[in-house]
Amino acid sequence: MNVVDAGRVPVIVMGQGATALGILRAVTMAGIPAYVACPPDDLTTRSRWYRPVPGASWDGRPGPAAEDALRAISLERAVLIAGADDIAMWLSGLPSDLQERFPVSTASHAVQALLQDKASFARHLERLGIPHPRTFHLGSLAEVDAVPMETLQRVFIKPVNSQRFSDVVGVKGVWVRTRDELRDTWARLHAQGFSLMAQEYIPGPATEHFFVDGFRDTSGAYPGLFVRQRMRMSPPDFGNSSCSRSVPLAGTEEAVGQVRRLLDDVGYRGIFSAEFKRDPRDGQFRIIEVNTRAWTYVEFAARYGVNVCEMAWQDALGEPVRVATRSYPTGKLCVDLHHDLSSLGRTPKQEIGSVLRLAVQWARADLHVFRWSDPRPALHVLGSLLRKRVARTRDTALAPRQGSSA
Repeated sequence: MNVVDAGRVPVIVMGQGATALGILRAVTMAGIPAYVACPPDDLTTRSRWYRPVPGASWDGRPGPAAEDALRAISLERAVLIAGADDIAMWLSGLPSDLQERFPVSTASHAVQALLQDKASFARHLERLGIPHPRTFHLGSLAEVDAVPMETLQRVFIKPVNSQRFSDVVGVKGVWVRTRDELRDTWARLHAQGFSLMAQEYIPGPATEHFFVDGFRDTSGAYPGLFVRQRMRMSPPDFGNSSCSRSVPLAGTEEAVGQVRRLLDDVGYRGIFSAEFKRDPRDGQFRIIEVNTRAWTYVEFAARYGVNVCEMAWQDALGEPVRVATRSYPTGKLCVDLHHDLSSLGRTPKQEIGSVLRLAVQWARADLHVFRWSDPRPALHVLGSLLRKRVARTRDTALAPRQGSSA
């Protein structure tokens, strides 16, 4: 980590979990002082570089309370960086009295809404002719019945707003195999207030997923691009990457060109991470979504020369944005060990490979949360997992046995 220059305008990280921790470490890596607005028991608070925002009690959630917290903060100026979709959306409409004091490198509210709303996003991709999975808006029963189930191989229902759906339902999508399942699942989720869509599942393993991560500055240039290939994911159907590998820009030009075409068209500004899946049926990269804020593996890119958090800080302050190398190290792995172990437990043994090969892979990889220089966040996660396991074991032991009398 670089030495922090206390004379520079600081960053305030808004978020929680591994994403907030990654932003904090990436900013610190660039020598920029940082403060964090996150829940009080978040793993980020265990980092050696964690400092709460001064002069205000604030858990990082956006909204009117956040505006009051920013006004109360005893900092003359600070750049804000988002670690969640709702935060990114909120920052795009920051009140005018806060914009000068707390600059942000972000797209407009309209652009944020277009890219975050999966239905609007799909329609825009259709207009631009950018390959994407076949998608159908489900606003009514008539639209549900219009989905051509007979022409689609596999179908799942997904939300228009993925963050709220994941928080409430606990998954990113729900499989449907028949028209009756589609109707029943839609009715149940629609009754819970979700806006929904049906999407064709692109076949192929986790390794067909690619992520084009980067930064587009206020002039429309791309000073940083970094491409990852997903090696494993957890859960296996609608999960997150548990093992990723850096891959060269050469060989993924089609995906890079598509995301640049999309972001140029809407006039995007800021950090982004675009997910693609390469379709084995025709070899095309089909874009699935674009995250309009720092992503979970943002520190991984920074460690290999593409520090988009530093770029966001420079761009927000109107400074020249440092151009990152296009020839970053490739073949580097980043492993979320807890979820990678979970993914292996659900993977057929013939697809896993030797235990020794995996052990060597883990030993050589960057670990997602653990750092020898900053071990306490990982120890906090481990402690939480152990407490949950002890609680489950206790509850199982105390539960009355099946068939026993009360």
